[in-house]
Amino acid sequence: MNLAFILNNFYPFGGLEKNFLRIAHACLAKGHSVHVYTMSWQGERPQNMKITLLPGKGLSNHSRGRSFVAQWQREISLENFDLIVGFNRMPGLDLYYAADVCYVKDMAERRTPLVRLTPRYRVYSEFERDVFSVRSKTHIMYLSEAERDNYIRVYHTPRERFHYLPPGIDKQKIRQGLNRVDRKELRQELGIYPGFMLLMVGSDFHRKGLSRSIAALASLPDTLREKTHLYVIGKGKPRHFLRKAAALGVKNQVHVLGVRSDVPRFYACADILLHPAFAENTGNVILEAMVAGLPVLATENCGYGFHVKYADAGELVSSPFRQAQMNKQLYRMLDSGKLKEQGENGARYADQADLYSRPQVAVRIIEEMVELKKGGVPS
Repeated sequence: MNLAFILNNFYPFGGLEKNFLRIAHACLAKGHSVHVYTMSWQGERPQNMKITLLPGKGLSNHSRGRSFVAQWQREISLENFDLIVGFNRMPGLDLYYAADVCYVKDMAERRTPLVRLTPRYRVYSEFERDVFSVRSKTHIMYLSEAERDNYIRVYHTPRERFHYLPPGIDKQKIRQGLNRVDRKELRQELGIYPGFMLLMVGSDFHRKGLSRSIAALASLPDTLREKTHLYVIGKGKPRHFLRKAAALGVKNQVHVLGVRSDVPRFYACADILLHPAFAENTGNVILEAMVAGLPVLATENCGYGFHVKYADAGELVSSPFRQAQMNKQLYRMLDSGKLKEQGENGARYADQADLYSRPQVAVRIIEEMVELKKGGVPS
């Protein structure tokens, strides 16, 4: 099969991009060819797939996005692809990997109605409608039943166009990176041993809830707060959050490290993963922490939050979010003496549940969609 993969931008440390790459490699392993169209590519380029850069034109992200769509649609019209697979919402896709929350619903809940008058909203809502409307022929690989139902409520998308993908955590990579001998050394290097180390991993600090984590840290009793530090790994602008930390008296205990390639090392050294996201389709980092044996405190609106509950691997902050509740739960986890047990529960659950087969299932769905497009009956 000759496949076109469409991706706005490739950034090697993003969760979406990691899944895109693993699915692409799984397709290549089955003997299929993959041609990637993207606006930009950071990091090493795989040698076994063709990558075409099409820098979008415009001064804003949405104008560049519209330009990119026009460019790749012209490019693929000159090729003979069996299937067009998109990893961002846009028109013209045969199959969409739905990693994002429903944009229209999210904007309605988090922004004023005036947002609907902006060019950005018009472009992104149009792209989403092109994928999910009743008239669209695009099929969707979905990651979370809750988010699938959100799309159906907003667009009345027929259920038969949705195809479930299980998680795709790289268990081997995480477990290999868990060198427990490093725990004491790294914590001493960071200046937090003895004490508690809280960890956040993920880009888009606002949506991931960094402000909520800082407030929870600041709410701890004095003696506990003084020996607790929050480390943040990911891509984002930290200035606003560091100002908040300073205002709450915890500036010296909040450390934004930027992008790191050794995240499993931090999983091994931390005491709790915090993921109090405002909106989160899935939350791969939640499962990565469980694989690593790290307890989790997350918001229940995260698509993968239910795994924490099933495994008894930490706590979930119920919806609607209340900061006071998260504050109490963080204190309870730190004071309970159960962190080791919760971490072990998560690791045991990760050994029993299917948190890993996403690339293989995605290839099967892609192959079935090619058969369907050609007028055959998917096997």
